[in-house]
Amino acid sequence: MDKTTERLFSLVDGFRGLRVAVWGDLILDEYLFGTTRRISREAPVLILSYRSRAYTLGGAGNALNNLRALGAVPVPVAVVGDDEAGRLILDLLGSQKITTSSVFREKDYPTPLKTRIMAGEANTRNQQILRIDREGCVPDTPRLKSRLRLALGRSLKRADALLVSDYNYFTVKEDLFHAVSARLRRRLPVAVDSRFRLLAFKGATVATPNEPEVEEALRTKLETGVAALHAAGRSLLRRLGAEAVLVTRGARGMALYERRRKPFLIPAHGPSDIVDVTGAGDTVISVFTLAAAAGASYREAAFLANRAGSVVVMKKGAATLTPLELRQAIVS
Repeated sequence: MDKTTERLFSLVDGFRGLRVAVWGDLILDEYLFGTTRRISREAPVLILSYRSRAYTLGGAGNALNNLRALGAVPVPVAVVGDDEAGRLILDLLGSQKITTSSVFREKDYPTPLKTRIMAGEANTRNQQILRIDREGCVPDTPRLKSRLRLALGRSLKRADALLVSDYNYFTVKEDLFHAVSARLRRRLPVAVDSRFRLLAFKGATVATPNEPEVEEALRTKLETGVAALHAAGRSLLRRLGAEAVLVTRGARGMALYERRRKPFLIPAHGPSDIVDVTGAGDTVISVFTLAAAAGASYREAAFLANRAGSVVVMKKGAATLTPLELRQAIVS
C-alpha cells in the first residue's frame, strides 16, 4: 500500500466516533409501489395497481443516515410537525439509534412529505411516474428559536463538526446561524449544503453546492465552460468568507476552490451508467465534513467525497455507504 492510500485509509478509520451536529430540514420520503397495465376510462391517466409502501428519511435525515453508516455519531437539531409524518420520522431515527432529544414537534408545522409513485413489474426496475410534495415553513416564533438556540448550544459542546442541511423549510434560522458560526469557525468545521439560500450562510467554513445551486445563488450560467465555473467558485468563496467551496458537477466530477490555491478539478469516478443520483449530495457533504473533522486537507476531503459519491449513485434511492465500500472505492 502506498503512502497516499495509507493516509486516506487512516482518515476513513478516523470517522468512527466523530460527533457531528446536523442542523437542518427533516423530510419523510414515502414510496408507493405498484404496477401499471392499463389506462383509465375516466381520464387519459395510468391506473396504478397498488402493491406496497415504504418510508425513508430524506433531507437532513439522509445526511444523518450517511454519517451513521460511516461510523460517526450524528446529533440532529431539527423540527417536525405534530403529525403522522413527524411520528414516522422519529420512529425511523429511533430505529437507527439516532438521538431525538433535540428534534422538536410543532403543531403549526406540516412535516415535509414527498410521496413518489413507483411503477414496475416484479422483475423490472421501478420507475417514478409522479411525485407529490407536501410542504410548509418552520415557524419563526421566539419560543421555537429559543429552543433551537439551546439545543445547538448543547449539541455543539461535544461536537467535532456542524453540518447544515438546508432544504428551504427554514429550520435553520439565519440569525442563529450567524451567531453560531462566528463562535465555531476557529474550533470546528461548519459545513453548509443549501438548496436555495446558499449566500445566506456567510461565515461557513465549507460549502458543497451543485452547479444549479451555484447558478441560482449567483444569477449566472455555467454553460460557457470552465472559466465561468472558476469565476463562480472564486466568487462564492469570497462572498461566503469560506475556506473552501466544493462544486459538484454530476458526470463532470467536482471542482474545489480554496483561498490562495489554484482550482482543483476532480474527474467523475466509476461507471457512467449510474443508477440513481437521489441524495448523492448528502453523501458528499457527509464525507467531506467527516474528513475535515478527521484532519484531512480539503483536497483529501474532496477526493474522498468524490469516491463516496461514485458508490452511492450506483444504488437505488437515497443511499449510504460503509467505510469498507469507501476504502474499496479509494483503490478502484
